[in-house]
Amino acid sequence: MDLSVIVPVYNSASSLPPLVERLKPVLESLADTSELILVNDGSRDQSWEVIRNLAMRHTWIRGINLMRNYGQHNALLCGIRNARYEITVTMDDDLQHPPEEIPKLIDKLGTDYDVVYGTPATERHGLWRNLASQFTKLTLQSAMDIDIARQVSAFRVLRTQLRDSFAAYQGPFVSIDVLLCWGTTRFAAIPLSHDLRRYGASNYTFRRLCAHALNMITGFSTMPLRLASLVGFFFTFFGVLVLAYVTGRYFIQGGSVPGFPFLASIIAIFSGAQLFALGIIGEYLARMHFLSMRRPSSVIRETVGFHPGAEERA
Repeated sequence: MDLSVIVPVYNSASSLPPLVERLKPVLESLADTSELILVNDGSRDQSWEVIRNLAMRHTWIRGINLMRNYGQHNALLCGIRNARYEITVTMDDDLQHPPEEIPKLIDKLGTDYDVVYGTPATERHGLWRNLASQFTKLTLQSAMDIDIARQVSAFRVLRTQLRDSFAAYQGPFVSIDVLLCWGTTRFAAIPLSHDLRRYGASNYTFRRLCAHALNMITGFSTMPLRLASLVGFFFTFFGVLVLAYVTGRYFIQGGSVPGFPFLASIIAIFSGAQLFALGIIGEYLARMHFLSMRRPSSVIRETVGFHPGAEERA
């Protein structure tokens, strides 16, 4: 078996040497041939210098330096497109994903699945981070339309050939998990131990998780448009009931419904519903606009450890 490991790197100069040290014996015991691709996603510390040094010392390490910070999923997409071997493992750069757990993911992959996630047995984040994470997974379930969606994790193993299903994808908004479901429905998840963060702080804040969820649901799902249609239908039905009430009162009691506040509240409700629907439509138009510009998901500044003639794709 040949194995590629993809690690997006952001401000993790201190964690990369111990990560490589722990990965090496695991890969040697698992694979006939292996590689580690470290994708520097616009780090502001010395991460790229560390990657260069590691690649010079180890022939199985390759480094990709992106032009700027594009985001974790964009960096992962770049790494997956440059993977050379049949099985790809993705993991974080902070050692929260223990390399020693990779064999369990490989065993589960077997011949029955195309993607296997290593789900944390317990969440180790704060309340707001957990709430944002759950919201993100709910939106992901809508976009992926598979039961396993709420168990996704950045610690995953997949068959590299799945990238053929999204080879033509271009755009600044990327969700690796949604792209993977374009090629297969054979997903699985297993509980794995996740270590406490020893280096740096998480870059996924509550705000960024919510922004990622909104980008994902408007970029890969039509659920918001359906929600806008349901809201429109509900308020149309509500308006018919109000009309029936006003008309009935006029014919039965001989007078109209008194008071400006009633009329103002009805107008405000309908105006709010219209603006809500227009806002959702505007989000989709913005996505179409960005896609029409054909902005790349990432751009490579330089590489290290790539042999002459090897294909490098952003």
